[in-house]
Amino acid sequence: MPPPPNVVELAWVLPVAVGFSSVAIAAGISGPLFFSPFFMLALGLPPAQAVGAGLLTAVFGMGNGLRAYARQGVVDVRSALALAAGAIPATVLGAHLAHHVPALALRLGFGGGLAILGTHLLLARRREAPTTGAPRWPTRPMMTRDGVRLEVPLRPLAPRVLLGAAGGAVTGMMSAGLPELATSEQILRGRVPPRVAVATSTFAMALVALAGAATHATEAALPWHVVAWTIPGALIGSTLGSRVGRHLPPRLLARALGWLFLIVGLAVATLAPA
Repeated sequence: MPPPPNVVELAWVLPVAVGFSSVAIAAGISGPLFFSPFFMLALGLPPAQAVGAGLLTAVFGMGNGLRAYARQGVVDVRSALALAAGAIPATVLGAHLAHHVPALALRLGFGGGLAILGTHLLLARRREAPTTGAPRWPTRPMMTRDGVRLEVPLRPLAPRVLLGAAGGAVTGMMSAGLPELATSEQILRGRVPPRVAVATSTFAMALVALAGAATHATEAALPWHVVAWTIPGALIGSTLGSRVGRHLPPRLLARALGWLFLIVGLAVATLAPA
């Protein structure tokens, strides 16, 4: 394997990281959904190393996005902690396994999963919560800092923990999965206001990314010459994304992400070095 490039030579990664993180925070999805394929395709990192670098970048991007959402007053802490309780141990296990399975299998799994997610986004006809009918659970009022009153369902915690465990296992191995599962499930099934669903998933993913990145760091050396640029890019992008996310048309964003994930997933599965 050729020696890694000089850190200065990778300065062009900074604006890319800003764009990736902005979209991820605004849409309530994992930043590593963009970063890990980018690391594999553009920088030639091995899959497990790319996943670890993606999770480390997400620690800073999701953490900073969480700070912004907390200031807006739209985080459902109760649900986020339940998700994290199931996700953190599962993420640690998944991250450990990622270094003990063939690189080809990990690459195909990541690329195939990304393509499936993209197809799901493209085929889904409704991306927002139902607005009619009686609520399925009791609700509590949440007043945001900009004066908007939201009704947040008080849902059972046990299913949150199980959902977190499922998403965490995938996140540990492939750097993404928890926010995508949690955000869509909250909006489509739980009738959670989209702003709250995105902020809650961001909270949970910030904790999970820290656990996953720490595990990957103990298993293999992380590419510090890369994350030296992606971390500041994630900090800048997450600040922008948390501000513009509520103004993005959900249907248009879902279709754009669907095509992007489908194309990138197929590229990772077929083109990325094993």
